[in-house]
Amino acid sequence: MDNKISGFELMKRGGVKKAVAMFVAGVATDLSSTVSEGTDVEFITEGHPAALEIMRHTTSHIMAQSLKELWPNAKIAIGPVIENGFYYDIACEHQITPEDFEKIEKKMREIIKRDYKITREVISKSAALEMFEAANEPFKAELILDLDVSDVTIYRHGDDFADLCRGPHLPKTGSASVHFKLMKIAGAYWRGDSKRDMLQRIYATSWFSKEDLETYLYNLAEAEKRDHRKIAKEMDLFHMQEESPGCIFWHPKGWTMYNVLKDYMRRRIQKDGYVEVCTPQMIDRSLWEASGHWEKYREHMFIAESEGRILAIKPMNCPGAVQIFKQGVKSYRDLPLRMAEFGCCHRNEPSGALYGTMRVRGFTQDDAHIFCTPEQISSETKKFCLLLANVYKDLGFDNFSVKFSDRPEKRTGTDEIWDVSEELLKKATLEAGLDFTLNKGEGAFYGPKLEFVLKDKIGREWQCGTLQVDFQLPEKLGAWYIGEDGQKHHPIMLHRAVLGSLERFIGIMLEHYAGRVPLWLSPVQAVITTITNDFDDYAKKIFRQFDESGIRTELDLRAEKISYKIRSHILEKTPIIVVIGAEEEKGNKLTLRYADGNQETLPVAEAVSKIVKASQPPVI
Repeated sequence: MDNKISGFELMKRGGVKKAVAMFVAGVATDLSSTVSEGTDVEFITEGHPAALEIMRHTTSHIMAQSLKELWPNAKIAIGPVIENGFYYDIACEHQITPEDFEKIEKKMREIIKRDYKITREVISKSAALEMFEAANEPFKAELILDLDVSDVTIYRHGDDFADLCRGPHLPKTGSASVHFKLMKIAGAYWRGDSKRDMLQRIYATSWFSKEDLETYLYNLAEAEKRDHRKIAKEMDLFHMQEESPGCIFWHPKGWTMYNVLKDYMRRRIQKDGYVEVCTPQMIDRSLWEASGHWEKYREHMFIAESEGRILAIKPMNCPGAVQIFKQGVKSYRDLPLRMAEFGCCHRNEPSGALYGTMRVRGFTQDDAHIFCTPEQISSETKKFCLLLANVYKDLGFDNFSVKFSDRPEKRTGTDEIWDVSEELLKKATLEAGLDFTLNKGEGAFYGPKLEFVLKDKIGREWQCGTLQVDFQLPEKLGAWYIGEDGQKHHPIMLHRAVLGSLERFIGIMLEHYAGRVPLWLSPVQAVITTITNDFDDYAKKIFRQFDESGIRTELDLRAEKISYKIRSHILEKTPIIVVIGAEEEKGNKLTLRYADGNQETLPVAEAVSKIVKASQPPVI
């Protein structure tokens, strides 16, 4: 007879404490579940990545129970775990507001304190349907009706609460953390259908420790303060409006920042052996069909018609780069050929997904395509990774992680081609000294890719750079070179970007630096302002010196109090405020007030020299 043993007994045997669940054959399972003697299990303790999700899932049920106890006629719907927390949807005659959050949280803590045993029951679909219909829970009943199963799983908190769920859950409500907070309430249609009931969705977050909760709430507040759209308004960088959804109206200061960043990238890639090209904005449908983009990417392309021809505004630059490569005969001696393009692209992103400069329809990639031989993939990967690391360091991001994205479900090419390209890219990445995590199924439709992920000053991750290996496009579009053997060969095409897009990266940097970008990148590096208008002539003279020295400078001669002017320039994130009064004019000096609040008074020539030196782009 097969002896069974519960997870709790296995914990005792192994001296394991504070486990929340266990993995059995790779599947997360409740500790109350039984397994055969000798079965290998992995306990999920608080430090395990899966533990937080299980705890939050249980806490969502606790919130649902608290809502039912506070408003007994409420109907519960679904309560999944999401990034950084969970939510629960309910139908309730009482309109829940943030003023109700405190009493909901209080009730949740009561339920945790009651320390209900959480039990898992497997019952027939018909019994579950009868149970939830009797409890007047129509949303649960509908979910059960739609399940193509004979049995369903129910989780109970003692005898007081039951919910439909796959689990797993904590063993007791008392095991749940008390470090949670209700965050906001929103409307949500049942099952996302605008013709169905409008439910109330309550969002919450939950953490194992008070410190983690406080850190999350602090970072959330910081993220709100650092919102690049808010900062852009304060700094007068850009705006967006409904007449051109997903596209940016760059103001003079924003366009200055954009071009300074672009010029820096141009110098970087020129030094790294790239040639720069520019390809057309609109290309005939036939080329997109030949490249495979028409079939795989058509829904994201903007289309125009002219003289009976269908043209697509380019969503990417790759086919155009191949057309340039094809002009003239290429030899293996010409490879690798690193072809860069600051390509302006347009993609028909859903309007609901658009977000500032982070998700747009019109953007410029710092794009490049490296045409090389298979033997050059490793060296070119190493070279690119070094370039990328240096750029990120210059821009204030010292660390990045790497994700390896393999073949997606929707792809072109044979499995044999994918096997070769994936293996070559993995090998090249390891030879470049980079560790990576697998990003399953997220490769481009034509080849595997590396994704480079930055972490900003408040711990958020941003996927920016990419490197993609493409065996297919050069062959599809008839690109070839003469090899050392005198025969024609199709080159390998490495698609790569460092920033991703200039628009998005500027948004990331504004949030990373809270608007106080490095002096060399700041659209206005210094503002010269006077204590009173008696010193305007001296200020104008200094302004001319700054301007002739190449310092991006503004002159503020408003008849306002100096304290008011300084505050306004601090709000605009101006790095250096030059204050001029009687003492400065008399001594031919300048008082420099810096962003950190420190200030110093220097002779004019010394001040100009110091600012010029500090405002230079990184040495390359």
